[in-house]
Amino acid sequence: MVKPSYIKQRFKQSVVLFLVLCCSAAIAQTQQEHIHHMGHSVMPFDLTQTVHVFRMTDSGGVQRVLLREGAATDQVAIIQQHLLHEAEAFQRGDYADPAMLHGADMPGLKDLQAGAKTIRISYRALPDGAEITFKTKSLHLLTAIHRWFGAQLSEHGADARAE
Repeated sequence: MVKPSYIKQRFKQSVVLFLVLCCSAAIAQTQQEHIHHMGHSVMPFDLTQTVHVFRMTDSGGVQRVLLREGAATDQVAIIQQHLLHEAEAFQRGDYADPAMLHGADMPGLKDLQAGAKTIRISYRALPDGAEITFKTKSLHLLTAIHRWFGAQLSEHGADARAE
């Protein structure tokens, strides 16, 4: 007969092994993999059919989300609706979506939130997606925009490119 203490001990060992394996798998996931797999929680469009394009300018930058070649055109309306919503939120200093996906400590994010009143943000629909333009006269906020774009480029990996 197997003693109850032995069963408890084996159960505890199994739980510990399970947790170690799960945590190891989670830690092994890169930030790029995390963003690609969790992006749908913030972005309603299909990341496999789109690409984020970041262009830093002398006065801020332009962020685009475009269809990849051969992607389903039904994604365009979803991209446009999402970027319009984001542009309106960013103008109010609401960067909750990027913070949820990338983390609240994302480079430049806190400065953009605090300086929202001095950043002009505009939205434009494009035939294959949409874009948000950020403009400021503040060198501090210009640097914050560029840092934020750089972090997104890094974290989106193959789902993003610079222009």
